[in-house]
Amino acid sequence: MTTTTAQQLRHIVHLRFELPDPARLEDLRPLLEQVTPQVQLLEPDTAVLDVTGALRFWNRDAAEIARLIQLRAAAHHSVRAAAGTGPSRMVAAMACALTPPGRLLTVEPAGVSAFLRPRPVRELPGVGPTTARLLIQHGVHTVGDLAALPLATVQRLLGTRTGRTLHDRAHGRDHRPVVIEPVARSTSAECRFLRDELDPAQHRRALLDLAGQLGTRLRTDAQVAAGLTITVRYADGSTTTRTLPEATHHTMLLARSAYDLYETLGLQRARVRSITLRGENLSPAEHAARQLTFDSTVDKTLLIEAVQDRARRRYGTDIIKPATLGHPGRIRHARSDA
Repeated sequence: MTTTTAQQLRHIVHLRFELPDPARLEDLRPLLEQVTPQVQLLEPDTAVLDVTGALRFWNRDAAEIARLIQLRAAAHHSVRAAAGTGPSRMVAAMACALTPPGRLLTVEPAGVSAFLRPRPVRELPGVGPTTARLLIQHGVHTVGDLAALPLATVQRLLGTRTGRTLHDRAHGRDHRPVVIEPVARSTSAECRFLRDELDPAQHRRALLDLAGQLGTRLRTDAQVAAGLTITVRYADGSTTTRTLPEATHHTMLLARSAYDLYETLGLQRARVRSITLRGENLSPAEHAARQLTFDSTVDKTLLIEAVQDRARRRYGTDIIKPATLGHPGRIRHARSDA
């Protein structure tokens, strides 16, 4: 690994909170910003801090600052947090993923290679189930195996852009900054299963329910979402996230986009614990342009949707729903947050 100079060295803290309600993540922002203004919140339960500039102020190293945050979160909010620290966002996130709530794992700059090399390749950020299967089929089982391959070989397997990104990450190179600019308003809905769910039909059923929740909320608020993000949490606590740009507030179009995102995950017998669907970069519906289509069924569906919305406003949100959602199934609960 290339030696990092003192001027380039960063100190990142990655925290995963045990939140009874994802809406409480924003409540933790003041506590985090008392430590450093370099704070980025990631729904539903994660915070990333760049504490490089705060070390001298606190006269502590990154690990000690992480412990301080854990103590304050427990004392002031009754929330436990797993924490990982490292010289990059990727390393800190991977360390945190291996850490139970209330504990801390620190990876020093000199130990990045030793930490990464034995890790299963599926743990590398950006490696989803499909990519992991492809790499394993070619004998790449660990991050060290991936790092040992020539860049050109990785790019032939995974494509030019993805190959370069994952090859860099396998060598511990990750220059992504902590983004502190205000994030455009978003709204999300989460579905948790009664048990770890392997059935793709149940996954799609949950996506339809979540798309309906988001669509109803957006139309009620006269807004459209310029992007759609799906986050799948697995039984082992890991997650996969995909984003698709699609400006709309119609349930049918949101559901189609959600299905498209789901297909890109390539899940096969994956034990899914929960699915979150988030509409991002919200803007007034009156400023949105609708994509032209020659499919008359789309227009008919949108007219029916308007009639359904009027019925829901008068008789309640659950008065009309798709037939496939007419029974509870194996979903524990689904909820929405602005």
